[in-house]
Amino acid sequence: MEPGNVTQSSEFLLLGLSEEPELQPLLFGLFLFMYLITVLGNLLIILAVSSDSHLHTPMYFFLSNLSLVDICFISTTIPKMLLNIQTQSKAITYAGCLTQMYFFLLFAGVDDFILTVMAYDRYVAICHPLHYTVIMNSQLCGLFVLVSWIMSAVNSLLQCLMVLDLSFCSDLEMPHFFCELKQVVQLACSDTFPNDIVMYFSAGLLGGGPLAGILYSYSKIVSSIRAIPSAQGKYKAFSTCASHLSVVFLFYVTGLGVYLGSVGTHSSQSSATASVMYTVVTPMLNPFIYSLRNKDIKRALERFLGR
Repeated sequence: MEPGNVTQSSEFLLLGLSEEPELQPLLFGLFLFMYLITVLGNLLIILAVSSDSHLHTPMYFFLSNLSLVDICFISTTIPKMLLNIQTQSKAITYAGCLTQMYFFLLFAGVDDFILTVMAYDRYVAICHPLHYTVIMNSQLCGLFVLVSWIMSAVNSLLQCLMVLDLSFCSDLEMPHFFCELKQVVQLACSDTFPNDIVMYFSAGLLGGGPLAGILYSYSKIVSSIRAIPSAQGKYKAFSTCASHLSVVFLFYVTGLGVYLGSVGTHSSQSSATASVMYTVVTPMLNPFIYSLRNKDIKRALERFLGR
């Protein structure tokens, strides 16, 4: 194919995590297992929260939304990867690649924003407990979630529209298991400077901004917890936030590791491997972190499963 704009009939080739034939059955089984665990675990959290009136609070409202987004997040990449392994095909159409990229950016952005809102919720609950029900009313909680979806959708749409203006050469192989924005842009033959500017600006604004909000919220939370006189009160406050901090740590540290790794090396194979952490492992661990460390969720699950 000559250099030029890719048509909808053109295809990208996703090389995946490994091209070794003997490893394909192992990868298929492993990722199918992780996908099913992720969907089932997060679905149980959604059902537990929705079925228990005691959990109809802002904290669990955001948790159920996070679980829903995690199911959608992992479903944008893993089913296509499993299909490619099963059919022994590495191809994904141009339209399919753009669609996957759009929804991946959408759900990753919403995940990012909801983690930030959850940090703010814990900040209000611990630092302003007497005003919690007034501040975190149902209208504000709904607005937080709505704005998260709108901002992420606008960013995803902008990034994909800019990719449409790129021209691609004959080499359309990606050493990755899904159409990641940076990988697609790197395949372009045309000038990608505007794409790079928008990509890094949005990453700084939509990634760095929420991270700064999370760090600020937890700095205030730590200050308030230190002022609690009883050791039992401190322990209870810390344990309330521990699960959320675990998810934040996994999401941001692994994402940062992928970014720094892609900068430091020309090979994207290591980046694809590291991407598994925040695209697959983090959504899979979410239900375990919240259910195993949260007595309310465990009681709700026991009541739901005991019906």
